[in-house]
Amino acid sequence: MTALVTGLLTALVTGCAAGGGSSDAVSGASGKPGASAKPTAKAAQRGGSVGASGSACELPVTFDIAEFWKAEAVDAAEASAATGDLAELADAFLRQGPVTMACEIDAKPAGKIGYLRVWTGEPGDSDPRAVLEKFVAAEQEASGATYRTFETGGVTGAEVEYITTSKLMEESKKESALAVSTSAGPVVLHLGGLDTGEHEAMLPAYELAKSTLRPTAA
Repeated sequence: MTALVTGLLTALVTGCAAGGGSSDAVSGASGKPGASAKPTAKAAQRGGSVGASGSACELPVTFDIAEFWKAEAVDAAEASAATGDLAELADAFLRQGPVTMACEIDAKPAGKIGYLRVWTGEPGDSDPRAVLEKFVAAEQEASGATYRTFETGGVTGAEVEYITTSKLMEESKKESALAVSTSAGPVVLHLGGLDTGEHEAMLPAYELAKSTLRPTAA
């Protein structure tokens, strides 16, 4: 819980807390089917995995996490209740579009500043691209979204790269996310970072997760 509260406070300081975005939040997004967000990094060295029963985060999907990164499950209901006067703000931070944060994988033990976060939704949202569009639209000050499809290990999904701008810090930075559908509902993996430099330094961890993504065995 401590890591989660720390993440919330960091988001407040940097002006990047996720909230309900307006319908024009992704006005720069490309709607063309062939739009491509090209991979920019090789996969990182494997340090473990999450998703399976008994792992740090039990999820509808499993994937490898980078060496030294630390995963922690997020109980959104518990976190919202535990923050008292900050309950409404915590709810905005823990829910984005149609999905809710379920796992936070911290890069600090690997010497980087940022997180790979996993968000899950309810069964019925079966179109990864539609889920991802709603996720980005709910991001404050998001623009320039570029989408592509990807396939790995028999899993097909959608991926996006976009820019967020902090009015408080007067800075813009890159963000990356992907979405897949499972029988338990949609899953979104999102990589942020303190700034674009940190984001790009963490892309190998994101590529590792994407390349090893599989449905969790029943």
